[in-house]
Amino acid sequence: MVRPMRPADLDEVMWIERRSFSAPWEESTFRGLMRRRSAALFVAESGDEVIGYSVLWFAADEGELGDIAVLPEARGRGIGRLLLRESIKVAVDRGARFLYLEVRDSNAAARGLYEKFGFSIAGVRKQYYTGPAEDAIVMRLDLQDAVR
Repeated sequence: MVRPMRPADLDEVMWIERRSFSAPWEESTFRGLMRRRSAALFVAESGDEVIGYSVLWFAADEGELGDIAVLPEARGRGIGRLLLRESIKVAVDRGARFLYLEVRDSNAAARGLYEKFGFSIAGVRKQYYTGPAEDAIVMRLDLQDAVR
């Protein structure tokens, strides 16, 4: 099940965040985004356990998928696909024309998922990531052509 993120979810979200990224966001970042009307945050649950989440925000006719992660033990079960599908639906519902994201150049699994949903490479941000330093691939989805 996918539902809006609540403050009570943050302990589990932070556990996943820290296990998923070498430069994890702070809890205060999630709390601040929850207060913004221009942001949408979701969690995926299995039973009563949070096993994944996604975060996106909007400006004008564009959205950005700023964060998406799945508990390492739950990967490969379609949770990322479910979260991405919900994120795209919300972006369309909010009137965004394009949805952007950045992904590590080496993250073949994530890139493959995004490509299946119709994202294409829009550019490269050199040495964007740290720990280790790596380029970010900027991907863009034209929401008029989105796979749903």
